[in-house]
Amino acid sequence: MSDVREIDPDKLKMYNFDVFTHLSGAVTAGMIHLGDKLGLFTALAGAGEAITTRQLADSVGLDERWVREWAHNQAAARIIEVDTSVSPELFSLSPEAVAVLASPDHVAYGMGMFHRFPQTIGALEHMPESFRTGLGHDYDSHGCEGAVGIEKSFEPWMRHHLLDTVLPALDGVVERLESGATVIDIGCGAGGAVLMMAERFPNSTFVGYDISERALERAAERLAESGVGNARFVDPRAEAMPADGLCDLVTTFDCIHDMTRPQEMMHSIRSALADDGTWLLVDIKGRDTFAQNVEKNPMAALMYGISVLSCMSSALSEPDGAGLGTLGLPASKAREMSAAAGFGRFRQMDVDHSVNSFYEVRV
Repeated sequence: MSDVREIDPDKLKMYNFDVFTHLSGAVTAGMIHLGDKLGLFTALAGAGEAITTRQLADSVGLDERWVREWAHNQAAARIIEVDTSVSPELFSLSPEAVAVLASPDHVAYGMGMFHRFPQTIGALEHMPESFRTGLGHDYDSHGCEGAVGIEKSFEPWMRHHLLDTVLPALDGVVERLESGATVIDIGCGAGGAVLMMAERFPNSTFVGYDISERALERAAERLAESGVGNARFVDPRAEAMPADGLCDLVTTFDCIHDMTRPQEMMHSIRSALADDGTWLLVDIKGRDTFAQNVEKNPMAALMYGISVLSCMSSALSEPDGAGLGTLGLPASKAREMSAAAGFGRFRQMDVDHSVNSFYEVRV
């Protein structure tokens, strides 16, 4: 049946504008990916002054005409700055842009998601079948660049805050790590958190578990480069997680919501953890309802979209997967699920993070 409702031409124009604004954002995200991959942001940051596209292209060995069109996209989107009062135009990065686009060690560095942007968008090819069958795809479907992208997404903040902000906020944990503790990190990815902790606390032993072959390959490479001797990385399908109740600390960083069986994993964590041990649960900051997520999170649309392409897809990559999704583990649900696994104490930590919530969970 055709829709016979009258269309307001002004509303139609605005709706069209809103729709194509989202397309503009997607295309611009692709251009940010190119800027990062080709070293254009690094070159702009290193120039020390505003430069022409000829100077920019020459500094990285690229064709000027392509660089000029890229720069016009980025300037139109206000990603980079442009001075149009001169000819040829001069392009530069603001100090804030340098931090976000060209400073991997800065806490605000944000190129991780853009690094794996082609793989994330490439997941669209699989989505029609997933929508029909209900089955998603695990993180290895995003290839090795997917693992690197996750590494680049989360580790800048971790390098600044895990050791000096988060761990000291846990009751008595740093003291145990200094004297010698047994630690496992579940969903370790490329191993950044394990390697940071292992280097800081040489008297403790660390094991990182992940089912992603790509991530474990990257973690093994980084372990060899680091020279750290008190850490290793394991696929739990080849070597099961301990169930002896002897672990002093279990950590899970941004992974429980991705799991097909999160409740079972929480039971496994309880079996691994000593009665006086600590579980550091870090996960995406979700709210109890869709309405609350939209009201409180200006990036809610992005989060739900990434969930379809990545997080929920992973959580539904096996039959009858839980499918929590990116925003599917709010504090109330995390508390409820941890209690069902045998944990009696649940504390939301006072850690400031734009995306994540931090919980101290104990027996």
